[in-house]
Amino acid sequence: MTNSVSKKRLALFASGRGSNGEALYKAMQEGLINGEFVVIITDHADAGIVERSKGWGIPLIAIGRSQFDSKQAFEQAQLDALEPYCVDGIVLAGYMRIVGAGLIARYEHKILNIHPALLPSFPGLHGHQQAIDAGVKVTGCTVHFVDAGMDTGPIIMQNTVPVYPDDTEDTLSERLLPVEHATYREALRLFCEDALRIDGRVVHYI
Repeated sequence: MTNSVSKKRLALFASGRGSNGEALYKAMQEGLINGEFVVIITDHADAGIVERSKGWGIPLIAIGRSQFDSKQAFEQAQLDALEPYCVDGIVLAGYMRIVGAGLIARYEHKILNIHPALLPSFPGLHGHQQAIDAGVKVTGCTVHFVDAGMDTGPIIMQNTVPVYPDDTEDTLSERLLPVEHATYREALRLFCEDALRIDGRVVHYI
């Protein structure tokens, strides 16, 4: 359960259906995570998270890359949008863009992401299919802090699922999704309780 420490103010970044974001929101509503989403930012105005979050009472800001002449201007718009909300951390949940250097510098070790593979294996897109193509018997998900690389930040937590011979990208994704939800909930709970310490590239639980 949460303690008496004030809740962490969090921004949710999402590009897709919003399943992980919704799972985290529900966990916060149930008192399992001592945090709250104070703003949602999406780079797609028609993303699933837009519909999912309609009843949450949380401001949602759509900032599309095509609205801006440069990547730098796009990333500055994200920083400007966040500033009024004084966030303690950023939660990437199905956010399909590489986070800009300015955002990483401003929120160093405060940006969390979940990836559908056991990093450092199978970074980037289509982690499920990469695992199937490689013939691995076990895959999973990784929650990590975001750095300037592609899924290379310090690993917070991982969990696994089996890979079956007849798996497709869809069946493996479906099996992994509830594990992703549980793993992200626990990792974010620890973050919101200031229970993570980074030593180089190693994340310790305290």
